[in-house]
Amino acid sequence: MSSFDYSKTPYPLLVLVFLSLLHITYGARNLFSLYQPPSMSLTYHNGDLLESEIKISILWYGKFSPTQKSIIVDFLRSLNSPSKIWSRNTPTVTKWWQTIQTYLTKAGKKETRLVLSNQFTDENCSIGKTLKKSQISELVHSKKGELILVLTAQDVAVEGFCMGNCGYHGSGQGKRSVFIWVGNSATQCPGQCAWPFHQPIYGPQAKPLGAPNGDVGSDGMVVNIASLLAGVVTNPYGNGYYQGPAEAPLEAASACTGLYGKGAYPGYAGELLVDSITGASYNAHGTNGKKYLLPGLFDPNKSACSTIV
Repeated sequence: MSSFDYSKTPYPLLVLVFLSLLHITYGARNLFSLYQPPSMSLTYHNGDLLESEIKISILWYGKFSPTQKSIIVDFLRSLNSPSKIWSRNTPTVTKWWQTIQTYLTKAGKKETRLVLSNQFTDENCSIGKTLKKSQISELVHSKKGELILVLTAQDVAVEGFCMGNCGYHGSGQGKRSVFIWVGNSATQCPGQCAWPFHQPIYGPQAKPLGAPNGDVGSDGMVVNIASLLAGVVTNPYGNGYYQGPAEAPLEAASACTGLYGKGAYPGYAGELLVDSITGASYNAHGTNGKKYLLPGLFDPNKSACSTIV
């Protein structure tokens, strides 16, 4: 098994324990704040970025319904949807992803094309339903792929989940490989990791928004997967684009936590589009009729957080 290193963890003791195991960045959502605009631009530290075609493999750990899988798979496929199928003013997942492409071009790199390659299923949870972070690494190492997306079902507990993070991305030391882990928070901590589709456990108690695809857990996972994809492409090995100390970096999406539409403030996601039939809130169209709520991104051209609506 290859070794990994941590770059960030929510608690100092965990840094000491796991420093030699994983390089991990928690880019999904900071559970202790909603939206705090960054005070400076994200700096490029001259490291490698994920450029050109990158093959993504998904490991479904635990039970996911076909509908839950389609929500996430269609999001990934929407990143590279042909622009000709949409009108110029339609907010889409592809347009959201163009902000990340800007980071690549500014660094003199080729634009990234994420391609869904393989899907693996471990429905019976071969190494148990209570996992340590090191076991996530074992799962990653057991699969082939340039970018491994480990998704754990709602009845699987992962060390640190809900306590300080909703997911993280990391990289291997022995080989240039990267991974993302995200958990389904529907039953464990929806108020932390599926906001704004569930009332938060802290702060203003506004009415939750309708999940765009009708599944609080999976729609919440998409928010975190999107955030971490933005982070892993622009800061895969801890020396790409980030703001602040390398041990606790703010990345393209985590620098804009809690921002989804114009006018957002703590406890309010911003002005969003609303489905006229279901009443669900969203800000981006995807393939196969899917709609998504995607996080705001730090726009390097504007030196500010921005959204697509």
